[in-house]
Amino acid sequence: MRSLYGRDLPIGQKGEAGPVTEADLASNACIQRILQQAFPEDGWLSEETADRPDRLAKSRAWIIDPLDGTWEFTTGVPEFVVSIGLSVEGVAVLGVLYNPITEETFSGIRGDGAWLNCSPMYVSPTSDLTASTFCVSRTETAKGLLRRFEGRLNLRPRGSVAYKCGLVAAGRYEGVFTHNPRHEWDICAGVAMIEAAGGRVTDRQGQCYRFNQTNPLKKPLIGANPHVHGTLLAVLNAPAGAL
Repeated sequence: MRSLYGRDLPIGQKGEAGPVTEADLASNACIQRILQQAFPEDGWLSEETADRPDRLAKSRAWIIDPLDGTWEFTTGVPEFVVSIGLSVEGVAVLGVLYNPITEETFSGIRGDGAWLNCSPMYVSPTSDLTASTFCVSRTETAKGLLRRFEGRLNLRPRGSVAYKCGLVAAGRYEGVFTHNPRHEWDICAGVAMIEAAGGRVTDRQGQCYRFNQTNPLKKPLIGANPHVHGTLLAVLNAPAGAL
């Protein structure tokens, strides 16, 4: 993947699913081979693999985005990750995110803790919303979808929703949120990571996510440290005139 980073690669399109390159496909093939050899009875859901309904009968399912942040990868912006999540009975219990350019490995296990390159990591302790910074989508920012929050929240556009989740889990930002829905492979590892680091993740209705579901598209995400999550949720759901 490092050898392809920032190169002018042919980019295919998967309709609404977005761009795909040879790096996405090669990463997917490698991860699939390793995990399916090690855990042949587990289910499998990946952005780059045709979905198979037999995963729905499995209590354990690996949920993968082999390259989250394809645009950043192809344009030489080091804000992308390989994202590997494990769902057990619908709950995200394990997440691993790897950025081969910054050499950051984020990992988290529900109930056991979270680590950045083997050192323990925790969400930010900040409780003051005005002192908090939230990482958001570059695309959603460029389209003006977050404009109504710009005077109320400190926003920082960054690439890859999975990478943003890792940064929140490491305490570099107080939270992350999206305007648009995301797929299970975009957020499963990140949800496990933030929660393992002591944070809270819900959709815009305040509901926890269930994974390995028939429809992999999920409602917009809100992940933050537990001190600001509720306040952030209220701000995002407030009528436009109330901000």
